[in-house]
Amino acid sequence: MNLLFLAIAPVMIIVIFIYLKDKFEKEPISFLVKNFLLGAFASILITFILSLILNTIYPLTDSKSIFQQLLKAFIVVALVEEFSKYVIVKYYAQSNKEFNEPFDGIVYAVMVSMGFAALENILYVFQYGVSTGIIRAFTAVPAHATFGILMGYFMGKAKFSNNKLKYNLIGLITATAFHGAYDFFLFINFIPGTLIGAIVSLIIGITLARKAIKKHQKNSVFKA
Repeated sequence: MNLLFLAIAPVMIIVIFIYLKDKFEKEPISFLVKNFLLGAFASILITFILSLILNTIYPLTDSKSIFQQLLKAFIVVALVEEFSKYVIVKYYAQSNKEFNEPFDGIVYAVMVSMGFAALENILYVFQYGVSTGIIRAFTAVPAHATFGILMGYFMGKAKFSNNKLKYNLIGLITATAFHGAYDFFLFINFIPGTLIGAIVSLIIGITLARKAIKKHQKNSVFKA
């Protein structure tokens, strides 16, 4: 199986899925591609720099420490990665004239997230092989999309609200919380049964993400 195809295919499926869910006023393909590429390169770069700083300030040395794994999951990984995506959506997409309805928050947050997930997935699949690619196609990639939808839902609200900062931060915090919970249960896999926690948190996230999509679709200003 072609490793590049294996790494990219689940990302493209989600990108197409979200594009089709934007039923009433499609976003320009060129602008979607730009957000995707910024997610792949700018977000990854921001993540690398912030992770390096955090690991220098507070190196995590005990892989069996639940507290250290908690910090790693929620701060070093989740907050850093979601913040790196948030910055692109807020300062590039949200301020653009094409961002003209709340659902666009979901669209652009997912595009940035899928850009991030694509490059990350390529690195993992080429390093660890086919089995890792198959597992990530049903776990890590949908997880990134879910976090993006949850963040984008609130950032879509923020664009057309008098409480922009409030809703933007709620979006960042929500995405970080679900991302952190998902990773935390994976990081403490030295405790039997914790994988179930990761699966449950992802299922809850996906359920809420589906509701977020439907709510913004229902309230679209372009709905006939």
